[in-house]
Amino acid sequence: MLVSEKITKIGSIAEIRESQTTGYKSLYATVEFKPGQVISTFGGKEILDRPNYLTVQISDHQHIMLDPEFLQYINHSCSPNVFFDTQKMVVIALRNIEMGEEFTFFYPSTEWSMDRGFDCFCQSENCLEYIQGAAHLPLDVLKQYKLSQYIENRLKVE
Repeated sequence: MLVSEKITKIGSIAEIRESQTTGYKSLYATVEFKPGQVISTFGGKEILDRPNYLTVQISDHQHIMLDPEFLQYINHSCSPNVFFDTQKMVVIALRNIEMGEEFTFFYPSTEWSMDRGFDCFCQSENCLEYIQGAAHLPLDVLKQYKLSQYIENRLKVE
């Protein structure tokens, strides 16, 4: 942990770390998780008809603002450690997550075409460099990831 971070504890499982320099917030594990373990349930605090940078897509015209709100601080990685299961409405561990590790998910696993793309700096070996949603990625790349039922269904139609 850096001295220039503000920490907000979230129950017994996580903490939000906010960089005092950039203002960026991230969610970190305060306990260990095993693959397949449920980290949190979630729901929609609000349902929007179009995406924004805080929503998770659940259908063509349904994008939810997350409840609990702290889940919005799970940032993107091209090598994610969690998955948003939008059928069961749970966040699950994809692999072992160590105490102090940042929670990350693959945004195109739930987002067809994002509100705004961004340059990815995740530094993973398989970094895709620019993220804008599943619609903008080749099928062979998408098949390497666990995808929401909505994205799987869109791929069958395309």
